Amino acid sequence: MPASRPLVECVPNFSEARRPHVVAAIVAAIERGGGSSLRVLHVNSDPDHNRTVVTCAGQPAALEAAMFAGIAKAAELINLDEHTGQHPRLGAADVVPFVPLRGVTLAECVLMARRLGERVGRELGLPVYLYEAAATRPERQNLENVRRGEYEALKAEIASVARREPDFGPRQVGPAGAVIIGARAFLIAYNIYLNTTDVNIAKQIAKAVRHSSGGLRFVKALGLLVEGQAQVSMNLTDFTQTSLARVVEFVRREAARHGAAITRSELVGLTPQAALVEAAQWYLQLDDLAVDQILENRLMAEAGEPDGPAEAAPDQTFIERLAAGSATPGGGAASAYAGAMAAALVAMVGRNTLGKKKYADVEAQMQSIVEGADKLRVDQTLAVAADSAAFGAVIEAFKLPKQTPEQQAARREAVEQAYLHAAEVPLRVARAAVATLGLATIAAERGNINAISDAGSGAYLAKAALAGAALNVRANAAAIQDRATANTWLKELAGLELRANDSLAGIDRLLRERK
Repeated sequence: MPASRPLVECVPNFSEARRPHVVAAIVAAIERGGGSSLRVLHVNSDPDHNRTVVTCAGQPAALEAAMFAGIAKAAELINLDEHTGQHPRLGAADVVPFVPLRGVTLAECVLMARRLGERVGRELGLPVYLYEAAATRPERQNLENVRRGEYEALKAEIASVARREPDFGPRQVGPAGAVIIGARAFLIAYNIYLNTTDVNIAKQIAKAVRHSSGGLRFVKALGLLVEGQAQVSMNLTDFTQTSLARVVEFVRREAARHGAAITRSELVGLTPQAALVEAAQWYLQLDDLAVDQILENRLMAEAGEPDGPAEAAPDQTFIERLAAGSATPGGGAASAYAGAMAAALVAMVGRNTLGKKKYADVEAQMQSIVEGADKLRVDQTLAVAADSAAFGAVIEAFKLPKQTPEQQAARREAVEQAYLHAAEVPLRVARAAVATLGLATIAAERGNINAISDAGSGAYLAKAALAGAALNVRANAAAIQDRATANTWLKELAGLELRANDSLAGIDRLLRERK
């Protein structure tokens, strides 16, 4: 595929690994559906998990078509009423995440997920849930929340429990279950095996390492029994923040507490080269290793070839799209982007303070600031895509037919609901911006004096994020018929703006006093 073309990865997970002919049929359907513009890069089947992970990459339209074909074939051949396995699952085609690689933004992957979800619900009659950056509800960003209780609970609850209402498709489930479709950053699926058959040890280690239980940020983990060995099965959702090496050493230490040891580990699917280079740097203590010291990277650079997906490309593409004159991305997405940069700067100040003798008395406080700012940065980054997707839904609602009174009524309701959702995203951005200002105040007051201007810059970016988000909330408030909800938004905004002004005044004072 020419390097200039946009490139998206998709890593669909199918609930089958014990019948090779079924796996082969699904992979063949994917390849036929995507044609020459798609490549199946890797297929990993685990009989104990009874799950197959297929790694594909291709041009966006081809990838969407391929995933529809794969989902349809899986729904045809897999019956979850007869399925057993170690891994949690909600559907035959269980999880279908789109990942931007080159020349494509996360926001565009969100739109891909939504288009595919709507088509699967409409043509295949399967319930579809959107997750991660494509989620339509905050509680559905986390995959575990969507999949809780698995297929069996979904069958019992989908028709009557409000939180089980799908984003697309019917409120009824057949033997193919439901499909979870989303958009996310690159994820590394990584498993560690222990020298014990005691699965409880793996479960205790998983609880210790996963972030939701108080462990490492950007790590999700389960304890399973696989091939007669206890396994810690993990997803690393941001290896640039929590590295493979750090995870391995954490698991090694926890295993030792239980009298166990690591025997081997495995990757499920593919991993970026940068993750392995980072692990090598850590273990070999090559602190000054440069990317161009790696032979293959130097050879590709000399040949004029790209050294893999350009990490800066999505950001640059976002800026170009912002200037392009299209409806999305717009001011709301830009505000979230500013909020993400603000949180990143605050985290940077915290990290530049940690480990310095002069600031030993604020070490714990700075660690807390780093963790809080990192979470806000992730939230705001997700909101960049979510805002564009939400406004896209407003545009689509206005395109609905309005020839008959019934169609007019349905269109009015769809527009109202779209505007209601479109206000939720900038309101979250506004809240996160004010929270960032609070952390910036502490960073400016107690952080490294050499980085105080960065704390101030972060504060002013957060204020800009709040101001832009507030404009979008007020625009949506003016457009809806539900005045009680609109007034609640406006009242909350007024309170957020007062808090922000107080924080900024305090930061201005600190910037003058600590010069």
